[in-house]
Amino acid sequence: MFERKHEQLASRRVYFRRILVHLAFALILIALALSLGLAGYHWIAGLSWVDSLYEASMILGGMGPFNPLKSTAAKIFASAYALFSGLVFIALVGIVMAPVVHRMLHRFHAD
Repeated sequence: MFERKHEQLASRRVYFRRILVHLAFALILIALALSLGLAGYHWIAGLSWVDSLYEASMILGGMGPFNPLKSTAAKIFASAYALFSGLVFIALVGIVMAPVVHRMLHRFHAD
């Protein structure tokens, strides 16, 4: 997908298209992670759809939980979802920054 060290730097058009593809992939990953949290909070924790969306968004965004959870299953799900959300955040940073970092390293001929 990326040009190699001995190849010319990609044109700006290719570079911006690459950024858009990575952003689209990141948005799809966010939507999947949010839908997983939405379903889990609704069916496991027994929250309404709106409260589930709010809770999943808060956890995925790194803000923390809002609604108190009453059952053990809900607490276990919330814990697992919080750990999963942290990994999703790290993956998203890598996905979004990959074209930028690659172009910068390629421009300076670093490995």
